[in-house]
Amino acid sequence: MQLSKEELNKTWLLTGACGQDSSLMFDLLLEKGYTNLHGTMRRSATFNTQNIDHIFDKLKLHYCDLTDPMNVYNIIAKVRPDYIVHFGAQSHVKISHDLENYTFQTNTLGTLTILQSVRSLGMEKTCKIYSASTSEIFGNITDGSFKLNEDSPQNPCSVYAISKYASQQLCNMYRDAYGMFVVNSLLFNHESPRRGGTFVTKKITNYVAKYYKNNLIKPLELGNLNAKRDWSHAKDMCYGIFLMLQQEKPKNYVLSNDTTHSVREFVELAFKEIGVEIVWKGDGVDEVGVKKGTENDLEPQIIIKVNPKYYRDIDIECLIGDSSRARNELKWCPKYSFEDLVKEMVQSSLI
Repeated sequence: MQLSKEELNKTWLLTGACGQDSSLMFDLLLEKGYTNLHGTMRRSATFNTQNIDHIFDKLKLHYCDLTDPMNVYNIIAKVRPDYIVHFGAQSHVKISHDLENYTFQTNTLGTLTILQSVRSLGMEKTCKIYSASTSEIFGNITDGSFKLNEDSPQNPCSVYAISKYASQQLCNMYRDAYGMFVVNSLLFNHESPRRGGTFVTKKITNYVAKYYKNNLIKPLELGNLNAKRDWSHAKDMCYGIFLMLQQEKPKNYVLSNDTTHSVREFVELAFKEIGVEIVWKGDGVDEVGVKKGTENDLEPQIIIKVNPKYYRDIDIECLIGDSSRARNELKWCPKYSFEDLVKEMVQSSLI
């Protein structure tokens, strides 16, 4: 896509600057030739800027708390962005049930504050806004026999998903009521080597790397091994988001790989990258993953254990997207397969 000089002079503001998605979005924008890039980050006792350290000097960063409306308003008033890409959130599904109020303040009221600020500053016709929604808002409506698109029923079943559903509805209302360019993408699971270590995919690949270096470490504990997700590379998602913001009319899109794989499959594929095959023994909470070749030993080498503490209050058994609208209208297509993603994450963890 050829971009004009006028377009490349436009200003971007990304919330959650240190996270996986924002850092990859910054990379994409720099590759495109944009230079006026701003990001928000939370104040913490220790820096967590490792995802953006390689481009730190190319960004203008602002300390931000999405639960502080005046803080958010002042940043937008100072930057006066042409684009706002809102990734900042409390994004861990299980933790959302421990931090219910904070999750809503951050995910829902934080989005509302951004929308209100843009409108109050008279920028509703000049600023395009993207807000990240999630496939979690579909809940347990498919067993994999049909795929989920923009028109599928939405039945969120976690505090995180409900907070994101409310945020999405606020965006839709501001778009329809005030003629603002506001879009959501229903992002299915997306990962990369920059994914935070508390997420299951990164837990797995980090463990694989540790096992490769010392196979006497204690077993990796996981929750529901049978949960199926539609995993994509976060780089593909960022490009889809960029295309959404380049359209003349705002529209929501599903972004997904349109395939589904279980946590169990992710584990198996990750270990194959280091030449280890897993044999599964037992059922339910008693199931374990054993290194092939040791399953008949007096003391089999157990690599994976199930721990109920990692179960969600209500788990979603299967998510699979139908991104045909984005592929047809945006001419978007993922470049990375599930296998590519797992391979890259393992190789990165091994470094």
